[in-house]
Amino acid sequence: MARLSIIIVNWNVQELLDRCLASIYAADLPPGSFEIIVVDSASQDDSVAMAREKYPAVRLLAQAENVGFTRGNNIGLAQAQGDFLLLLNPDTEVSRNALGTLVEYLQDNPTVGIVGPQTLNSDGSHQSTRRRFPTLMTGIFESTWLAGAAPAGVERDYRMLETDDEDIIMVDWVQGSALMLRREVYRDIGGLDEAFVMYSEELDYCRRAKRAGWQVAYHGGAIITHHGGKSSEQVAAQTLIHFHTSKLRYFRKHHGFGHYVFLRTVLLLQFAWQLALESFKGALGHKRDLRAERVRQYWRVLQSGLRAEG
Repeated sequence: MARLSIIIVNWNVQELLDRCLASIYAADLPPGSFEIIVVDSASQDDSVAMAREKYPAVRLLAQAENVGFTRGNNIGLAQAQGDFLLLLNPDTEVSRNALGTLVEYLQDNPTVGIVGPQTLNSDGSHQSTRRRFPTLMTGIFESTWLAGAAPAGVERDYRMLETDDEDIIMVDWVQGSALMLRREVYRDIGGLDEAFVMYSEELDYCRRAKRAGWQVAYHGGAIITHHGGKSSEQVAAQTLIHFHTSKLRYFRKHHGFGHYVFLRTVLLLQFAWQLALESFKGALGHKRDLRAERVRQYWRVLQSGLRAEG
């Protein structure tokens, strides 16, 4: 079996990192066929001590500052020695055969540069991770107040809902919670674009890979569990800013300045409306603490301006 490098960027999720590492060591991977690189982004919990004590074989790259998800992955990629490289979130657990299945698939399909697994939520339900490239309509509705009003075809096409979860299919991109690539892709296009601090970095990476001539695949036979967003939950307002700024950066980079300006205007108007609505509900005495927190979050988003320069 070809050597696999597993890169995990961790920030303050000690217990989940422990479970993630335990699942990897319990997987059906031959001894000596893989390495694990943990890039710890200046965690304030006991993540570093736990990893050193319980998993001494892990290559631990403890950073003196919070380097962010994208830069952290690039730090790991630069140190990786494997023929195949897996970017894996710390809030995931892999099934016994998932990693071996993905490696074998890439070995058997030399035109495929990137593959992602079927992903489950903590409760065992399916988590959508296979995608087509977003359109401007996707950008307007995805993860916004208007999401419930989106035409049915927007979400169906974007999330490829006409396909089955167990399929093995070519896609435009796969979610970055577990993304495996062959070393040749890294050689051809380099690391992740660090202008994307977090979110949309895998979308941009898959687009660059496809532009370089590689295919991207989704493998429904390899299964992981993704507990989801445990690091980002710690900074809710900043997460909103990162998510939508990264979305805007993607549209500016790949679709041009006009798309960026239009989408940014629409998003800012939506957040302004949400702020006004939550302020009104709070003034009426309806769940005041909740309304006050949302007002603070939306105000921070508006203050940021959602600028994706460069």
